[in-house]
Amino acid sequence: MTREFEIKKEVEVEGTPSQVWDAIATGPGIDSWFMGPHTVDGRLGGRMTLDLGFFQEASTITAWEPGKRFAYESDKADDGTIHAMEYLIEARNGGSTVLRFVHSGILGDGWSDEYLDQTSYGWDMYLATLGQYVKHFPGRRGTYVFAQAPQEQPDDAWPRLLAALGVPADPEVGDEVTLEPFGITGVVDFAYDLPGVFLSVRGTDGLYRFHGTRAVGHHLFGDATGQAEKWQAFLETAIRA
Repeated sequence: MTREFEIKKEVEVEGTPSQVWDAIATGPGIDSWFMGPHTVDGRLGGRMTLDLGFFQEASTITAWEPGKRFAYESDKADDGTIHAMEYLIEARNGGSTVLRFVHSGILGDGWSDEYLDQTSYGWDMYLATLGQYVKHFPGRRGTYVFAQAPQEQPDDAWPRLLAALGVPADPEVGDEVTLEPFGITGVVDFAYDLPGVFLSVRGTDGLYRFHGTRAVGHHLFGDATGQAEKWQAFLETAIRA
């Protein structure tokens, strides 16, 4: 049996509507703060694709008003699941932009309330990453670097991960940290009060995102050659059951 759902978010971004539009409605822009890689045929009725290798999704653009409104809807999955995204852009005095976001759709059998909670948390992190991208890396194109941790994990996987990174046990936004194995110095730009949910660090040439102890999804603005393999090896060493 299917059921409808809706998740609403609103954020203020330190950037212009044009910069926000570029970030949400172009393939390279999306890849710089969200999952990737994306392709976008920028027009009403145009097609969008996401291909992570192990996961693919195709969508149709349902609203295309440059600088104002962008929306798309995924193709229906075999279980009837549909995901629809809508972005509304509004300029604010002083050069900032308000972005209103709605993730709605239909869930099929087997989708739990826990999924919706995790998705809501995830959008908090991704929209915060969007704001960091527009503010600190305007006009630059990021490469999405993804690596998964081992599925079998010890109970203390989160403190193990932080210790391996050289990050304090209770990181807070604004903390200056060094991701020691990689020599990356940065600042914590997003963190949840709940331990083990997300950790986000902004470096000079990257936005480093830790999805609990399950995976990393970084956005690198320099040479990303071999980075996925390096982070994969790190996770397998840092988190071992």
